[in-house]
Amino acid sequence: MTPRKHSFPPVVDPNVRLLVLGSLPGERSLAEQRYYAHPQNQFWQLISPAAGRDLTALAYEARLAALLEAHIGLWDTVASAHRTGSTDATIREAEVHDIAALAASLPHLRAIAFNGATAQRHGIRQLGEAAARYATVALPSSSPLHTVGLAAKLPAWAALKDWLT
Repeated sequence: MTPRKHSFPPVVDPNVRLLVLGSLPGERSLAEQRYYAHPQNQFWQLISPAAGRDLTALAYEARLAALLEAHIGLWDTVASAHRTGSTDATIREAEVHDIAALAASLPHLRAIAFNGATAQRHGIRQLGEAAARYATVALPSSSPLHTVGLAAKLPAWAALKDWLT
């Protein structure tokens, strides 16, 4: 069996209004200990319009700071799992994060967005009845494995800005 892979800590502060949840970091992200580190992952391009600035031009720590300045938080639904490679389809024996507890700790949280179907499936289940307290937004995955082009994904991601004002 493949080794167990673990997610990163959440990127949040008390001012977060929008929480974006992925599933579990891919191989490149795990190796570099950075969210969305694979150069073909479109996350930083897609979230930039909502954040109000080009995050791709920033160093990683500055990207995280810019997300928080824009009141955007970041985490994953899966805390750890066995997985071959980076594809969500191979996630096995997932242990999940307590998304409902994190959401409850964020006093200004208005919406929770899910980066792809796997994140949404796990996240909605984890939120349970708490899901009714927030807007939930399904997003097309930023993964390069989701082959819909950037232009097709961008409108859904750009609409996240509505939850920040």
